[in-house]
Amino acid sequence: MKHQWKPLFLLAPAVAFFAGCQTTPGPDEPLDTTKYTIESTDKFVLLEQAAQGSVTCTGLQERILPDGRLEVVANVKNREKHRLQVQINCVFKDEQGVSTGDMTSVRSLTLAENVTEAVKFTSTNNLARKYTIQVRETR
Repeated sequence: MKHQWKPLFLLAPAVAFFAGCQTTPGPDEPLDTTKYTIESTDKFVLLEQAAQGSVTCTGLQERILPDGRLEVVANVKNREKHRLQVQINCVFKDEQGVSTGDMTSVRSLTLAENVTEAVKFTSTNNLARKYTIQVRETR
C-alpha cells in the first residue's frame, strides 16, 4: 500500500499560517491595548463592577502648580459602542497617602462611543502630592 504524504506536507504549513493570523480592528472598532491603561493602579479606581469593561484610563498627567497645588489630568476612555454616563471625582492625599480632606465634587461626564476625554482636577491646598480618581457608571 502506497501512502500519500504530499497532501499532509501541504496541509501542515497552511494550518500553521492560519493559526498565527490575527485580525485587526475594522474602521468602527478602536485599537485598544492594556499596555497604556492605568486602571490597575491605585490612582484610578472604578467603583463598581459594571464599569470594569466599559471605562478605562489611558493616561494620567500630574504637575505641581507654582502655588504648590497639585493638578491632575486623567484621560478617561469609553470602550463601549454606545454613549456612557459616568460620575468622576478626585481625592487628594499627602505624601504618605493619607487624605488631606481635599476632595473634588462629583462631576457628570458623558462619553461618546469609543472616545477618550481629558478631565482636569486641581487640589485646593498645597498638601496634596498623591491622589485617587474615582469613577462610577450611571445608568
